[in-house]
Amino acid sequence: MSARICLAVILTSLLLSGAAQAQVQFQPPQTSFRSLFKVPDPRGEFVRLCAPHMVGRWAHPESVCGCLHDYAAATVEDADLREALLRGISETGVPTIETAWVPASKQSQIGPTFTKIAKPTLQCMFEPATNQ
Repeated sequence: MSARICLAVILTSLLLSGAAQAQVQFQPPQTSFRSLFKVPDPRGEFVRLCAPHMVGRWAHPESVCGCLHDYAAATVEDADLREALLRGISETGVPTIETAWVPASKQSQIGPTFTKIAKPTLQCMFEPATNQ
């Protein structure tokens, strides 16, 4: 009887030691801090929000939205005005800036901003091949 118990103990310890070695050899995949918290690409997020408004008006809504992001909005140097413009395009599908989206000190720059983006906006909407 004691021989059976000893044999059972030996077999159990061999099985457990093999499982323990397998656990020690396992290494989880290396992940970076950035991959743990996926930060959306700002351009991709803009196109995702903008494109549904462009469907039906343009043959390739994603390319129109991408062009507006890369060319029209890129001409606006002021970060607040650019952010407001991108928000307006992504929410409505047309270049627009609500005065509430811009600090009061910069609201007088809204008109000149539209003048500045007029040509690249028209090119994005009607001549997208020249900007891409």
